[in-house]
Amino acid sequence: MLSAFLSAFRTPDLRKKLLFTVGIIAVYRLGATLPSPGVSYGNVQKCLDTIQGSGTGVLNLLDLFSGGALLQLSVFALGIMPYITASIILQLLTVVIPRLEQLRKEGQAGQAKITQYTRYLTLGLGILQSSAFVALARSGQLFQNRCDQFPIIPRGTGIPDWLTLSILVMTMTAGTGVVMWLGELITDRGVGNGMSVLIFTSIAARLPSEGWKIKTTKGWGMFLLVIALVLLVITAVTFIEQAQRRIPVQYAKRMIGRRMYGGTSTYIPLKVNQAGVIPVIFASSLLYLPTLVLQFFDQTNPGKTQAWIQNHIVKASAPEHIAIYFLLIIFFTYFYVSITFNPTEVADNMKKYGGFVPGIRPGKPTAEYLDFILSRITLPGALYLGIIAILPNFFFIWLDNQQFQNFPFGGTAVLIMVGVGLETVKQIESQLMQRNYEGFLR
Repeated sequence: MLSAFLSAFRTPDLRKKLLFTVGIIAVYRLGATLPSPGVSYGNVQKCLDTIQGSGTGVLNLLDLFSGGALLQLSVFALGIMPYITASIILQLLTVVIPRLEQLRKEGQAGQAKITQYTRYLTLGLGILQSSAFVALARSGQLFQNRCDQFPIIPRGTGIPDWLTLSILVMTMTAGTGVVMWLGELITDRGVGNGMSVLIFTSIAARLPSEGWKIKTTKGWGMFLLVIALVLLVITAVTFIEQAQRRIPVQYAKRMIGRRMYGGTSTYIPLKVNQAGVIPVIFASSLLYLPTLVLQFFDQTNPGKTQAWIQNHIVKASAPEHIAIYFLLIIFFTYFYVSITFNPTEVADNMKKYGGFVPGIRPGKPTAEYLDFILSRITLPGALYLGIIAILPNFFFIWLDNQQFQNFPFGGTAVLIMVGVGLETVKQIESQLMQRNYEGFLR
């Protein structure tokens, strides 16, 4: 692998892409630490020190994806999450709205139009989310009213409150647009998928501080044990992410003019984890709804229903929370796979170009066969996603529920990091193989 890295840096154009990607990542991390205008950086740091070890409730996952920028209300506080949310929404609407489905079938021109819609929706979501987070910071609920003595957005500075809040919202929304642009630059001129690389960077930025927290509070023995478990989980995730069922496809020979086409053999790769990390994000978002609802009730004198929801649904280590989370992931895995892979459409395209699965008649029998295989392979994929996603909940129980709410060594974080790492390495390897160099994976 070391020789492959050296070969990559010896190739001028590949070296330029790698250095460009590193430069964009540096700009992104700079924006993630740069405070927004009107925010008291000193008070933010005092609040973070005050709540250290007690979690931040509903904002855990978002803060992890932003690399810790969200709770600091930095310029890039929203990170890449508005773009991911907009992409998921448009992907779901493609199934419902015929116009979007038609654009998707038009190829590159239609995809460019959908990308443009995604950008507009990203900015709209950025305005909504930044307004919500600024309102939470102003009311003190961003840190669950635990550091009211350190106001995040100080009053009485001589500037009207509406102007301060408007500038904050515009800055964070503009930061979302810049992050989206940086991700597209990496995709066009760098290595890997830009949006995935940025979210990978955000999660990786949290690893040293969280790992050191385990070492300082639990000692070297627990720290080394956690590292060993993390390496074991990463190995298992890598193995399953690479696993796929290959459906053989044979294309008949056809005469077009004086040329003969077809007669080739290929396959349809059906991954065990066909849905990726999307079901985990869906389930996490749905489970955060009770937490959001509780914010509107009296926190000092909770009722029986409110206390039961807090202790059994919101609490990450509660058996009810873990069970509901697991079942939601299985449901959303089947749901997302059903809307992203259409066996009937695949079978019709194969029939149109003279392709068939050996032993299966083209058309409806092929669609039924693909649907049968997909339903069989989705079950282990859903169980795998559910088990990986609930691992942090058991870490909460093992390490101390109140001390590692932002634990980044399991679940969604590992899935994203392994997936992005494999995708980026494959892209570098494909470019090395084009130049007759040995790749990373031998």
